[in-house]
Amino acid sequence: MSEESILKKLADSILSFDEEVAKAAAQEALEAGVDPLKALEKGLKVGIDIVGDKFSRDELFLPHLLLAADALNAAVGVLEESIPREAAEKMRVGTIVIATVKDDIHDVGKNIVSALLSASGFEVHDLGKDVDVAMIVDKAVAVDADIIMASALMTTTMRRQRGIIEELEFKGIRGQFLVMVGGGPTTQEWSVEIGADGYGKNAADAVAVAKKLLEKK
Repeated sequence: MSEESILKKLADSILSFDEEVAKAAAQEALEAGVDPLKALEKGLKVGIDIVGDKFSRDELFLPHLLLAADALNAAVGVLEESIPREAAEKMRVGTIVIATVKDDIHDVGKNIVSALLSASGFEVHDLGKDVDVAMIVDKAVAVDADIIMASALMTTTMRRQRGIIEELEFKGIRGQFLVMVGGGPTTQEWSVEIGADGYGKNAADAVAVAKKLLEKK
């Protein structure tokens, strides 16, 4: 089988939404002598990008994203042992800590964003819902996050998003992290008002904004 065919098989394995298929494709690539970094960039990433595009056009839904992310992680797990650690780090888009803020138990939208971020190559630390400001900030420090994403689905909990920025400022570490906000009642104007770095009006937009922020950073 040609290298081109193997790379296509890797991409297709993500679209199969099957971990075992993805692992088998990755193993086949290694046995055929395909460079593991090339397998990631020209194979798996192609498949994940297609998943992201289809999701943004409402052709795929949350279950597909979760399965695609699992397939990706399974394939990467096979390849990563053959990839130098430094090179593997360069492949990662960025590290994100995401949570729905304290006193807010709505997490469907946040879960979609988290899944799409994972499927787009980000290392995502999802803290869940009803998460205290201090816990969010502490986790961001612990994992050396690039971006903190805070979701609020009620007008009464939006102030918690401001609280994250105030906590970072109080600790003197505001400059270490980009902060993005989102959720039903939030707006671009609210983002600017509280001093956040970005706002995502939906899941696909949140991923696009995160990538742009990291490019500028």
